[in-house]
Amino acid sequence: QMADPFLYDTGKRSPYGCLGHEVQIEHIKAYVCRPSFFTDKAVIVIHDIFGWMFPDIRYIVDLIAGHGYITICPDFFKGTDPWKTTDHWADFADWLKDHDPMKVDKEADVVLKYLKEQCDAKKIGIVGFSWGGMAVHHLMLKNPQLTAGVSLYGIIRDSEERYNLLNPTFFIFGEKDHTISHDQITLLEEKLKQYCKAAYKIKVYPGQVHGFAELKPEDMKPADKPYIEEARKDMIDWIKMFI
Repeated sequence: QMADPFLYDTGKRSPYGCLGHEVQIEHIKAYVCRPSFFTDKAVIVIHDIFGWMFPDIRYIVDLIAGHGYITICPDFFKGTDPWKTTDHWADFADWLKDHDPMKVDKEADVVLKYLKEQCDAKKIGIVGFSWGGMAVHHLMLKNPQLTAGVSLYGIIRDSEERYNLLNPTFFIFGEKDHTISHDQITLLEEKLKQYCKAAYKIKVYPGQVHGFAELKPEDMKPADKPYIEEARKDMIDWIKMFI
């Protein structure tokens, strides 16, 4: 029996009126939000298991765009169904086989091409949450076009080649995340020390559960709010440092 990875109810969310718009890029739909002024800096946001249309992830896209970046969240599930709150966790492993966060390279290339050719982006960063955090971990090891990355609570697997990051990467975790053990975070730290030549940072936020950093203000619990805001500020600061 797999534990439900979200300790809060993802079904009960306040609605969100998005600031951006949807576009079609080759075989992928994407949600894009641009700042009001021209910029050649962009950020790709990789959604979690709930997909590119989930209100929380669109809120994050708009938030990053507000800091002066062309921000895009592509549908990395390519039109297939995201995980739904009504789905059963017993089926999660099977669902994951068809939604592998390590098989995002083709879609990432399509989006990078779009940002460079259609949006004149010169520097491109990447941010991913949960499933997307694993995808960021993978892409920061494979794709030198990504200037900097932030991986938020991406589950870590033990393997030698996963730790020589090409460019600066920041790993954000919640202390009470029961999908990621403290041992895994310690292991990541040891492997990064051993193999990583790029700048990196790991930070664990007290008392926070899996998925904590995506909540919209009205969905936050008062005790968690300072940590959520801190994690988001840290995320933006990391991007600003390199992009």
